[in-house]
Amino acid sequence: MDFFGFVFFESLSGAPLLAIAAGFFLVGLVLTIKGGDWFVDSASWFAEATGIPKFVVGATIVSFATTLPELLVSVRAAMNGSAQLAIGNAVGSVTANTTLIMGVSLVAMAGIISRKSFSLKGGLFLGAIVGLTVLSLSGLLPTWSAFVLWSIFVIFMISNVVEGKKGAVGDEIDSHEKKEIPSKIFFFLIGTASIVFGAEFLVSSGKTIASGIGISETIIGFTVIALGTSLPELVTTLTAIRKKEASLSVGNIIGANIIDTTLILPLCAVINGSALPVERINLVFDFPVCIAACAVAVVPTIIMGKFKKWQGFVLLGIYALYMLFLVLNETGVVAL
Repeated sequence: MDFFGFVFFESLSGAPLLAIAAGFFLVGLVLTIKGGDWFVDSASWFAEATGIPKFVVGATIVSFATTLPELLVSVRAAMNGSAQLAIGNAVGSVTANTTLIMGVSLVAMAGIISRKSFSLKGGLFLGAIVGLTVLSLSGLLPTWSAFVLWSIFVIFMISNVVEGKKGAVGDEIDSHEKKEIPSKIFFFLIGTASIVFGAEFLVSSGKTIASGIGISETIIGFTVIALGTSLPELVTTLTAIRKKEASLSVGNIIGANIIDTTLILPLCAVINGSALPVERINLVFDFPVCIAACAVAVVPTIIMGKFKKWQGFVLLGIYALYMLFLVLNETGVVAL
């Protein structure tokens, strides 16, 4: 297990290893599913009890919780000098969040949103990835760029605080709801931990099972591991779909993407102490695909004032082509 360091796995092989890995996989599955229930229920209750729009709750509290894996992986990579892993993880997560997770959400729950609420945040989302690309055109993401990207994050947070205060005006939490606050906070924290730890169990045990039955490392890397740090957002979205909480789901995805690009990557640049190197494939493929996906998700929505199912299908198509190209590039069939 990569994250928890279960050293005893290294001494096992064959059936015992697969049996134990299968057990951890089931534990991870239960943790993520149940954790998703607690997580979404608590966040939804908080929005309803305070009057703060669910989109704002999803874009702030929920997003910070679900981006923990990206934060941990990227910061750890930067501290170990693996700058490319930090960039690849953050940008890859944004692409996966936008194409796969938002795609699934829009196909299942496309609908009307608040144009006023979404326009600024959607614009910041698109601006953040375009800004990150422009700042990286030299092949290096300079340390000073952290302050440019952090400014976008500050604007994003200020807009959420202002909108949250407007939504909460005049909404008093009654005595019964006040009594529920400690339990809701507890279940929110337990739900967050369950999703994060459950996702790690799923990824690590899934990797072990796949290796044990002869699946190549390339396929494992582009399936199990590629989705690993985005599992919290995926679990939250699937749970929100089941509970018909569209605003919470979309807010979570937008917020998580802004946090990835304007908070986590700049932090990695500062921790690294020097400019982060950006590879050619990032500039000519990864960043353009990410920008295209963001444009599909944001621009039509701002113009029409609502999400459409076709956006979800287009995003899922982009994800499928993106993953296909990555596999073909890794196996040498095509190359950039």
